[in-house]
Amino acid sequence: MNLLRRLRHLPRPRTLRARLITGLVVLLAVSCAAVGVAAVIELNGFLTGRLDQQLQQTGASFPESLEHGQFRPSDRDGDEHGDTRRQAAGTFGARLVKGQVTNAALIPADDDPDLTVGLTARDRAALAELPADGRGHSVRLASIGGYRLLAWTGRDGDVLIIGLPLEPVRAAVHRLELVSAAVFGLALAVAGVAGALWVRWSLRPLSRVADTATRVSELPLASGEVALPPRAPESDPRTEVGRMATAFNRMLRHVEDALTKRHASEERLRTFAADASHELRTPVASVRGHAELALLHPGPVPPEITRALQRITAESSRMGEMVDDLLLLARLDAGRPLESQPVDFTHLILDAVTDARAAGPDHRWTLDLPEEPVTVTGDTHRLHQVLANLLANARLHTPAGTKVTVTLETEGRTAVLRVHDDGPGVPKDIQPGVFERFTRAEHRRRADSPGGGAGLGLSIVAAVVEAHGGKVVLESTPGSTTFTVRLAATATA
Repeated sequence: MNLLRRLRHLPRPRTLRARLITGLVVLLAVSCAAVGVAAVIELNGFLTGRLDQQLQQTGASFPESLEHGQFRPSDRDGDEHGDTRRQAAGTFGARLVKGQVTNAALIPADDDPDLTVGLTARDRAALAELPADGRGHSVRLASIGGYRLLAWTGRDGDVLIIGLPLEPVRAAVHRLELVSAAVFGLALAVAGVAGALWVRWSLRPLSRVADTATRVSELPLASGEVALPPRAPESDPRTEVGRMATAFNRMLRHVEDALTKRHASEERLRTFAADASHELRTPVASVRGHAELALLHPGPVPPEITRALQRITAESSRMGEMVDDLLLLARLDAGRPLESQPVDFTHLILDAVTDARAAGPDHRWTLDLPEEPVTVTGDTHRLHQVLANLLANARLHTPAGTKVTVTLETEGRTAVLRVHDDGPGVPKDIQPGVFERFTRAEHRRRADSPGGGAGLGLSIVAAVVEAHGGKVVLESTPGSTTFTVRLAATATA
């Protein structure tokens, strides 16, 4: 369980290249391990079988001679007391009578004539349990080490045992294990490097497709003219990577066509809005002028006519402002540069709040300005329009008695303007599109605000701020609404 938990916490390869290389190395390691284990088992079995054959060929002459009694130095010559002729050094012999070891001897590797061996009680018990079936059995004796033993039943009903040491077999197997580990380790290292190079070369077309997709994902596709990067190199269409590259390039062509058509449509709409706004300015101004002229008529005018003329004048004025706003948005969309000069943002805020206080005396207006003036670079008229629209928005969409707080501060090289009110807030369903054009929250609008505007005020705020390289965001909950404008501040001397 602990091993499984550790394996689960091991870092796993994430990229396709790393997974392929890891899989290749793991499969090769498993194959090498299987070959190595099979070779070790086979060699161990082969050498053990050779020992069994050697023991069977040697026969029971040595253990049979043990029944003659104790050994003397002359026993090494092979007299009647112990037949050691043609016996390999390290050969073990023993005789058991009724389960008890009566004699045991070991042929030494040197010229030492002493053949006796001291067996422990556990060794004697192991020899007594050895089956007399004429087959080889591996037994470890504490006094002499690991041995391959064969046991027979003698003519006198005794059990005769002969054995050869297993140390040569184990040494050969251990050497094979070391050689296999070294060879397979080297093979794994070479295969890992070669596999990494091969996988990298094979996945090179896929990497190019991924690079192209990354460049496309970094492009601003929301609006404007978009130039897509060069297509991904196409490879053999019979391969999976080749088919994917072909499909990806085809998708890019469709996307490019769609973006081109969308840009052309936007350009036509922008041109139409600019032309229509420009052309409407004259008739709107003419209607307003004629209505004002009619109101100046010295003769008696019925009250109904006077009211109608006043409404015509008011609505034509409102339409003129709307036309001007549309023309401004069209110019900003076309990327026409604004004026760029130092603007005393603090003074601009003071003027805008003064105007708002005069237009909305039933609201509570407060200011929180820094001691030192804050200067930004931009268009004075357009920045004043941003302030006027934000304050008008707070005045028109909140009830009387609402507190509106205007705060200006600096954060490093950034001027931060906040317009906060404790009114009912902006509905959640329109917050995502509050800076889009013609976004209107009808149920939040003041009853005494005729028409309530065209829904262009906040879109002009966003467009002008973005044209100045800034950003405007909205945070609104019931009882708290804050518009935050961030602009680059100019360092003061």
